[in-house]
Amino acid sequence: MKRILFLLLFLIPVSFLLLNAFSSKEYEYYSIATGTTGGTYYPVGVGLANLYTEKLSGNDIRVTGQSSGGSVENIDLLRKGEAQLATVQGVIGDFAYHGNDIYKNKTYEDLRAVTMLWPNIEHFPLKDSQMKTGTIEDIKGKNFSMGSQGSGTEHTTRIIMNSLQITKNDIDKEHLGFSDTISAMRDGTIDGGAISAGLPATSLTDMYASGVDASLLEVTDDQLKQINESSDVFYRYTLPPETYPKQTKEIHTVAQGNFMATDKNFDEEAVYQLTKILYENLEQVHGIHSVTKNITLEHSIEGLTVPLHPGAYRYYKERGLDIPADLIPPEEKKG
Repeated sequence: MKRILFLLLFLIPVSFLLLNAFSSKEYEYYSIATGTTGGTYYPVGVGLANLYTEKLSGNDIRVTGQSSGGSVENIDLLRKGEAQLATVQGVIGDFAYHGNDIYKNKTYEDLRAVTMLWPNIEHFPLKDSQMKTGTIEDIKGKNFSMGSQGSGTEHTTRIIMNSLQITKNDIDKEHLGFSDTISAMRDGTIDGGAISAGLPATSLTDMYASGVDASLLEVTDDQLKQINESSDVFYRYTLPPETYPKQTKEIHTVAQGNFMATDKNFDEEAVYQLTKILYENLEQVHGIHSVTKNITLEHSIEGLTVPLHPGAYRYYKERGLDIPADLIPPEEKKG
């Protein structure tokens, strides 16, 4: 009896160790760098990560959505290898790859595009009491948030302001995320801010729905022309009525494209599979967020100014897309 008891006491822990050894798996993890939780990048990045994880579960791969400060930080995360994919504003990606503006002398030649995503709308909410012309010109002399420090919103806003000869000395600037911008406007500590996001931006839905005494500024045709003298990636965008609660009139602003970016050294087969999953599961993709309805194969490379990653390039070639010469991966040209 004692012998049997001894064997049981010996075998039980051994069996648990063996069970644990056979049941545990080592997963490969991919991270998608997104943005602040009050914008559009974050919920979309998390939704895409969940889709990728579901479809790649048999490959022992897990994909996560990572909150960040936005496009500029995302470029840095890609460059350091701390993220494998990232959502990036068109103008920031363009500057990084070509070494312009904030990326002068630190060109990111290894930056690659996976796909165009959706339009990034430039919103400029301002307290109604501070309105004069109703255009972006009204931010002069105001306490104004340019977006989180180092974010794509901050740099995009600076580019737009500089194009219109509005300097940082013309505003009392703050650096707040989207949700914090609206909270500060509600509390009366700032007059307005910049929110660069897809539709609808959660923070702006909150602004309108909660009765903050503010409206969105417009960008005129002349102002758009001036803006594109600095960076030709912006285009006219009109917000139809009821884009946001209690918004009764059209709002004429500008937009740029958002795209999914990666590094040229990220595995070609992985990028091929991720691109394939995206476009062969569009019903699920379009259910993630209202902005993801803009993701279609027809518009997958439209507006890109950064070359494609070889994995994405292979998928698009298989689908018969006509790929412009400047989007062909430099690696392919050398081959």
